[in-house]
Amino acid sequence: MLRIAVPNKGSLAEPATAMLHEAGYRQRKDRKELVLIDAENQVEFFYLRPRDIAIYVGLGRLDLGITGRDLLLDSGADAEEIKCLGFAASTLRYATTPGTVADVREFDGLTVATSFAGVVSAHLAEHQVKASVVHLDGAVETAIQLGVAEVIADVVETGTTLRNAGLEIIGEPILHSESVVIRRRGDTAQEAKVQQFLRRLQGVLVARRYVLMDYDIRAELVEKAVALTPGLESPTVSPLHDREWAAVRSMVPVQDAQRVMDELYELGARAILTTGIHAARL
Repeated sequence: MLRIAVPNKGSLAEPATAMLHEAGYRQRKDRKELVLIDAENQVEFFYLRPRDIAIYVGLGRLDLGITGRDLLLDSGADAEEIKCLGFAASTLRYATTPGTVADVREFDGLTVATSFAGVVSAHLAEHQVKASVVHLDGAVETAIQLGVAEVIADVVETGTTLRNAGLEIIGEPILHSESVVIRRRGDTAQEAKVQQFLRRLQGVLVARRYVLMDYDIRAELVEKAVALTPGLESPTVSPLHDREWAAVRSMVPVQDAQRVMDELYELGARAILTTGIHAARL
């Protein structure tokens, strides 16, 4: 049975649970549940603090975990990411009071406050900067106002929180993060089950990115139509009762669907429909 860690709170928790549910796994209904056994799928889920997940996986206590790339790298755990999941995207950036320093190379002798001391220390060392790093669990944006540090490094999505605190983002991003699946480095135990789990998640990602598009088109226009909807390998083309027409089915990226429908209609296609995809294997 696979033992998998799932975030129990924060920005990772709900999207992770939703993805696992879409992939066909049972998920807890009560947030107080810390362990859930999905006997049908031979998986045991453990709901843990996102920051702790990499530690458990790196020690080999759990087979897989869903966490953030930033949390994985900051933990120093003997674990590696094996799949990106595409949600909870963020960037770790430096920020400070406007008009002070503008780049990491100016940090010598300064103090940097952050919740990601491991990542920031490595970044400073990479740039050969001798600065002190203070670890804070939260509310990092107040560290400068309270005199704890001259610079902070914090997770940025829109930058609104930092601007509201009177700070400006400086320098290049330290790290681009998102949700990832992780496992112990070099661990190949239960490989078949691990790959099945990853295929299920990949199926959810595909289902979210594509829709099925069906339409009718005159036979002489089929080649022009399928050029607009090439699908993944090739679209399905079936003759209709009226042999002058054909029915076409193809997978189309969600973000392109409305534009493609317009172009197909202008070409002469009719009965153009899109259908959501709930699961997929490619």
